[in-house]
Amino acid sequence: MAMRELRYFGDPVLKSGCDPVTTFDSRIEALVKDLLDSVQPEGRAGLAAPQIGVGLRVFSYDVGGLTGYVINPEITHLSEETHEIGEGCLSVPELWYPTVRAKQAVVRGVDLRNEPIEVEGVDVLAQCLQHETDHLDGKLYLDRLTPERKKQALREARGKDWFWNR
Repeated sequence: MAMRELRYFGDPVLKSGCDPVTTFDSRIEALVKDLLDSVQPEGRAGLAAPQIGVGLRVFSYDVGGLTGYVINPEITHLSEETHEIGEGCLSVPELWYPTVRAKQAVVRGVDLRNEPIEVEGVDVLAQCLQHETDHLDGKLYLDRLTPERKKQALREARGKDWFWNR
């Protein structure tokens, strides 16, 4: 099991958009394996490549017994119905804030053979698909908070010992 070191809020890689995968080789296979291994510990639902310092459009997920990955994901559908759901992030540990997300989401991308795949989720899986795709676009869930909650979260994050202060 290859557990990769996480990057934390404040690290510029988390605010940068990722490049699409264009070469499907052993390096991408290794990245996908590392993402799948690193999402397995209890309490984790998803992990995007920038969270381990890689600027490529790949994420893994493990929600409700459903585990997988998507390369070059794009959200193709979000339900009009939304809900406010508690959300946290491995790159922003210890902080949980209510976040508005679509109740249903569909992501399309490809697998390691560059074959099309689609993942559809409701509730927590939908939240995960949106959250991880946001990471690939250089967004954190904190960016989706109300201004008041975001201000509180930023203040709280800056006081944590994991905050990236370089």
